[in-house]
Amino acid sequence: MNRFVRLDTSGVPIKAWIDGVHADDNALAQLRNVARLPIVHSHVAAMPDVHWGIGATVGSVIPTRGAIIPAAVGVDIGCGMMAVRTSLTASDLPDSLEPLRSTIERAVPHGRTNHGGKGDRGAWRDLPARAEDAWRKLRPGYERILERHPRLDRGATAKHLGTLGTGNHFIELCLDEAERVWVMLHSGSRGVGNRIGTHFIDLAKKDMKQQLGELPDKDLAYFTEGAEHFDDYVHAVGWAQQFARSNRDLMMAAILEALARSGALPKFSHGELAVNCHHNYVQQEEHFGASVFVTRKGAVRAGAGDLGIIPGSMGARSFIVRGKGNAESFASCSHGAGRVMSRNEARRRYTVEDHIAATAGIECRKDKDVIDETPMAYKDIDAVMAAQSDLVDIVHTLKQVVCVKG
Repeated sequence: MNRFVRLDTSGVPIKAWIDGVHADDNALAQLRNVARLPIVHSHVAAMPDVHWGIGATVGSVIPTRGAIIPAAVGVDIGCGMMAVRTSLTASDLPDSLEPLRSTIERAVPHGRTNHGGKGDRGAWRDLPARAEDAWRKLRPGYERILERHPRLDRGATAKHLGTLGTGNHFIELCLDEAERVWVMLHSGSRGVGNRIGTHFIDLAKKDMKQQLGELPDKDLAYFTEGAEHFDDYVHAVGWAQQFARSNRDLMMAAILEALARSGALPKFSHGELAVNCHHNYVQQEEHFGASVFVTRKGAVRAGAGDLGIIPGSMGARSFIVRGKGNAESFASCSHGAGRVMSRNEARRRYTVEDHIAATAGIECRKDKDVIDETPMAYKDIDAVMAAQSDLVDIVHTLKQVVCVKG
């Protein structure tokens, strides 16, 4: 039984999995804007974590015929999750988890200083050998991008490989229902993905300058197949998605090695179960009898049997899920709980004391600079999961005990 509700629209249908979950009017208005575009195929799908974004709604799935909307993909291209189950159990963890958090923080550059300039703590000063090897594989694709768009060659690129970033990106140690220890992380294509996304969003607006007034939102400017910059964008966005996946792989390897060397844990193994999935990306797929470009902006592919990750917040449970391949959602599910308020509103409404109470029992930052990520800023993850019970099955339920934020 499908759980979606149909939203009134002057364009293609909108099917929204929001039963029992709050969705702001501004997010619903954005969905209706997207539904009015002539390039959208069949319908737009909205996940239960849906909330306002730039141009397109976070938590939306947009199939397009012969065209791609760069702002729908966004600027954190390839952002996603990775989780690995270890052989450790809760009883193997030390009484104080602070040393484990410190170990992870030393192993992976995180945060941002000096406006991302020289000495930025969120980038490598000296690139580790594993990251150098990954960059050698990625570099030819990057140079192909620069041949056509040389202005993108600025800021950190290779030195962001294997680094966390800021905002809602995180690294966690979690326990599942059997008290097994997992390592889970969330990050994307870092500075280079942001540059690529911003550059091509601007190009799409310039290319559609004559038609911008006809769009329901100028941020919904798109490239069509055969247009001057279409192939460039397809290559660049695909490369950034590769960069993001490599970034997560490198961080996970560094974390597991650091934990093994820390002396705080017994010898352990890992890799029996590992999941690595994007939730901000575009790829070509077959849906409802057509080959289309599917943009998942804050959504995870949930094809039949696909494993995915749906995180809660700094104080809520997360889930390893298996997709049901629901055709109406374009085989997709939510990418998390979804924000229920802006970062500024969270800072205005909550105090450090509120945040400390909400993250009781979790080894994590408890200062004013993470108030915008406090659990109360997010939707109820249990309601989100209930709303998409026709999209995924829960395989494992995870609760964090250590959380590292940028």
